Amino acid sequence: MTTYDFDLTVDRRGTACVQWDGVADRFGVDGLLPFTISDMDFPSPPQVLDALRERLAHGVFGYTDWRLGDFRAAIREWYASRYGTELDPERIVYGPSVLNQLSQLLRMWTEPGDGVVVHTPTYDGFRKAVSGLGRELRGVPVGDAEALERELARDDSRVLLLCSPHNPTGRVWTEGELREMARLAETYGVAVISDEIHADFVHQGYRHLPWTRFAGERGRWAVITSGSKTFNFPALTGSYGIVGDPEERAAFVRRMETGEGLGSPAALSLTAHIAAYRQAGEWLDALRAYVAGNLSLVADRLNREFPVLGWTPPQAGYLAWIDLRALGVPDEALQRELIEREKVAIMPGGVYGAPGFVRLNVGCPRVKAEQGVDALVRALTRLT
Repeated sequence: MTTYDFDLTVDRRGTACVQWDGVADRFGVDGLLPFTISDMDFPSPPQVLDALRERLAHGVFGYTDWRLGDFRAAIREWYASRYGTELDPERIVYGPSVLNQLSQLLRMWTEPGDGVVVHTPTYDGFRKAVSGLGRELRGVPVGDAEALERELARDDSRVLLLCSPHNPTGRVWTEGELREMARLAETYGVAVISDEIHADFVHQGYRHLPWTRFAGERGRWAVITSGSKTFNFPALTGSYGIVGDPEERAAFVRRMETGEGLGSPAALSLTAHIAAYRQAGEWLDALRAYVAGNLSLVADRLNREFPVLGWTPPQAGYLAWIDLRALGVPDEALQRELIEREKVAIMPGGVYGAPGFVRLNVGCPRVKAEQGVDALVRALTRLT
């Protein structure tokens, strides 16, 4: 078994990095130690880097077609090995990003003013996409089945936008919950778009179940996802979707290739996906265990200093979603302490519609995770 050094620190400053170089755009101050946007500070897997080097050495980067080569076959193999799920490669489509796919599907399946139902707290990218298209975001609390049915039953609710696993809470939906969502969607004639970009980061004891297991052969549903979050190459762009209905799938591809002019995908994205799915599974397993250690570190430190929190790590992902409401600390005061005194950037829960929470990204070497939770503890100690 190969040993991977996730303690290695890579300086990302000066690379036009949103998390590091762009911290002042959100927090108003340069030079903060960031625990913000959901990418990781780890290099991509060596298997992916080797494949990219080989592709670069070829030297020709003409127009490409995602339907040629091994892209769809590698996805099919990944779903079979990781999720015990068989995919028809003909159902797979390509998009430049998950959010771009979401926007295109919303344009296909909704009209301005229609309702799009989401679970709250809500990933801010969903909020921007839905409101930016003039659709109405309708939130229901995670786990509130009655509220979900009430919103889906409204005459102008057109789409259930599912985040599976859920961002920012890290919740992994159970089989029973997913079956009930599928039943409600069918009952009320609501399309389902399932964003499963965090699926590969489910922690021990939990299991991701792709929406394809619960959707019918036809009808309006889609899975939108990418290997970029898992293997840390979002800047290469590229994502893929699974669209069940042949007519809906053809309409999506036609929209991408004609209306959006996106016929040729990013060649390096295809290369990275194929290498990741076929060669980097062992790397991912090692990384998940390392990140679980970071999350345990956060839990131990927080609960030792503030037992009332009783914080437990998320079921999926590397984002620590922390409920601080029991401490009665005002969000604005906490952010001042973190930014002005601790010199760290940690996402406030209000960004996701949940004041009283913070989201701490620990997809990083342990020494940085320690710095982040220590800064949070010191700031909270001064305010309580």
